[in-house]
Amino acid sequence: MQTNEDIEKLRPRLFGLAYRVLGSRQEAEDVVQEAFLRWHGAERGEIRSAEAWLVTVSSRLCLDRLRTLQTERQRYVGPWLPEPLLADERSPDHAIELASDFSMALLMVLQRLSAEERVGFLMHDVFDCAYSEIAVALGKSEAACRQLVHRARERVRRDKPRFEVSDTAHRQLVERYVKAVQERDAERIAELLAPDAVFVSDGGGKTWAALRPVTGADRIARMEVGVLAKLPQGFAVELVNVNGQAGMIGKVDGRTHAVTSFMTAGLRILSVMRVLNPEKLKLNHS
Repeated sequence: MQTNEDIEKLRPRLFGLAYRVLGSRQEAEDVVQEAFLRWHGAERGEIRSAEAWLVTVSSRLCLDRLRTLQTERQRYVGPWLPEPLLADERSPDHAIELASDFSMALLMVLQRLSAEERVGFLMHDVFDCAYSEIAVALGKSEAACRQLVHRARERVRRDKPRFEVSDTAHRQLVERYVKAVQERDAERIAELLAPDAVFVSDGGGKTWAALRPVTGADRIARMEVGVLAKLPQGFAVELVNVNGQAGMIGKVDGRTHAVTSFMTAGLRILSVMRVLNPEKLKLNHS
């Protein structure tokens, strides 16, 4: 029989599920908290697996919350990006399993799936849930869930980055980008970007950000240097671990101003994803 201590150890796993589905740290924490409240109030007699029960309940809660969030996000100003997770967060709910993929690139692929596809795919392919459990979470037949997960898996395979890049290669490329930004060197920034690289910034209408993606190495490089020239004297950038990969953080007098993630192809950066919305960065202030 599992003890309360054993059950509590499931929190990081449940957080990982909820965060991947919702793309929001606070929303994920709320889902995990609600799932545990329901666990403590549940009749345990017929529950064979606490983990399976909690994953199923968390998935249903995520599905309900996601339907509400999708309506809100349709009114979002400019591009929407998931909230970044920084490596120095020490809350157990933010613990990331070494084998897990929390990369911004994967999160963006998941965002293109429907709510049910996202939940079903993650439950089956990431959390090894049986189709019977997925059927309970989604309120569908097992046959329908099999088709749904298959469809989601095909879309994820199609949309995931085609290049397998080692952590070392990714980090080295991002380090060079950070150095070029520190030195305000537009030419070197452009050289590190693929010719058709894409820059996406999320300000949520609360701070300056490009309302549409910016495409092209030269355009991105000029924009980077131009924006840097307008920032206060106390602004500085540095390398940081974002969602399990090397990324960049910008601070003004020690306060987080922006968090940037990258998708790379080994020799070039394919996309730059920058979160500027202060609501998404408030827990990242130092």
